[in-house]
Amino acid sequence: MRAALEVADQQYMTEVHMLRSKIKAIRKSVLEMSAAAESGLHIGASLSCVDIIATLYFMKMRHSPYRPDWRDRDRFILSKGHAAPALYAVLAEAGYFPKEELKTVRALNSRLQGHPDLRTPGVDAPSGSLGQGISIGIGMAIAAKQRGSKSRIYVLIGDGECDEGQIWESLATAANLKLDNLVLIVDRNGWQLDGRTEEIKRKVPLTGKIKSFGWEAYSVNGHDIEKILDVLDLCELAEGPVAIIAHTLKGKGVQFMEDTNEGHKMRLSNEQYMDALKELEEAY
Repeated sequence: MRAALEVADQQYMTEVHMLRSKIKAIRKSVLEMSAAAESGLHIGASLSCVDIIATLYFMKMRHSPYRPDWRDRDRFILSKGHAAPALYAVLAEAGYFPKEELKTVRALNSRLQGHPDLRTPGVDAPSGSLGQGISIGIGMAIAAKQRGSKSRIYVLIGDGECDEGQIWESLATAANLKLDNLVLIVDRNGWQLDGRTEEIKRKVPLTGKIKSFGWEAYSVNGHDIEKILDVLDLCELAEGPVAIIAHTLKGKGVQFMEDTNEGHKMRLSNEQYMDALKELEEAY
């Protein structure tokens, strides 16, 4: 028994190590997209949630690029759709489409537009109008239960997005329906379009507020893969919907963007691109 546990632990650590390598490649892809795009991308918001999305796709969710329409797959909804580069980079790394296609982001007739679109292989829901992703997720969670599917629904929202009243209406609905197959993840990077989230509309105590709506809620370092996995495991034991407040850094991995609004929407110059790549190499 002890030997079996040691083997399992070793396999787990190997998978985590491999995931870290993938995340490095994904961050590079996000930077490459920004350098190649003809207009600005939301790089800061993308880099803050890369670890979360990658952990879901490579360590937790049941899905397959070879069966993108598999009925019983788990679903992921990027409600903060402006962070589409992060999702596209993960989907390409997972094999849903060639990595070379990432260079076409926001180009005319490209399958990779500025916000997620159903034309993109692997995208489960279009998004961009903030506040709507959780409602879509509730619909998917209800549908999965009605057909007896074990599908789990994961929705990622931004903390600035919590300004939307629809978020709180949805929280009340999901709790009332006891949707234990629904997980909400809040990318708590502390920034939104107009500045610091706490200066625009106070969110603190965000975890307590969500709990008051009848949800289980956990707080975690959104860049710590193992901590994210631990909380995702707890979500599967819940008797109702669960929220994860993932504390992150906007622009994670690129110093001149970290914890600022510098990369809210920008196109990297060649010099910025090379400097950012160098930082990633040193950090990893």
